Amino acid sequence: DDRNILTSVSMTLEAEGFEVETYNDGQQALDAFNRNLPDMAVLDIKMPRMDGMDLLQRLRQKTTMPVIFLTSKDDEIDEVLGLRMGADDYVRKPFSQRLLVERIRALLRRQEALNGGTIANAETEENKVLVRGELTMDPLRHAVTWKGNDVTLTVTEFLLLQALAQRPGFVKSRDQLMDVAYDDQVYVDDRTIDSHIKRLRKKMRTADNEFSAIETLYGIGYRYNEE
Repeated sequence: DDRNILTSVSMTLEAEGFEVETYNDGQQALDAFNRNLPDMAVLDIKMPRMDGMDLLQRLRQKTTMPVIFLTSKDDEIDEVLGLRMGADDYVRKPFSQRLLVERIRALLRRQEALNGGTIANAETEENKVLVRGELTMDPLRHAVTWKGNDVTLTVTEFLLLQALAQRPGFVKSRDQLMDVAYDDQVYVDDRTIDSHIKRLRKKMRTADNEFSAIETLYGIGYRYNEE
């Protein structure tokens, strides 16, 4: 919603070696994304013609590409809503350009790792097909099924479910889940993980309304119970 920020961020990212396309409003961005999806998107919540929330909702109907929201310092409600709607991360304004670059690099690294990275990494434990009862996860295809039904997850949601399902019955604290989903240099608070888990459950329940494999242990963390 600020041309100066748009120009400044674009110049910084290009200096860091990224190919950048900028759009002045949400509708313009959606039209461009319908023609050609980028590797990831950085969205401002407050944009003319179509705001960031509406744009994210439309994007999530067709893609799981990583998305970072830019929010105002006092927009805690927007942050929570953005995460629940499928954003992978958020950065509060005013922000350090370096911080945004690190968040973008972290998300792209996670995306690459989830997609198998290099051939040499293709047979690592994290990239093997995981089967837990009715759940099947294929990291190399970024594919999830529950009771034979496809479930579309974002990068963050996939990594959290994988971390929980790898050791059924064992509790993962929020800090442990943060380590799985985010790089060491990226700090997120507890409600970020909680929002991702809430959306993950919601998506799993689209495949099975009675899905209850992810258990909350209040004050401790989360546990995957094999069904």
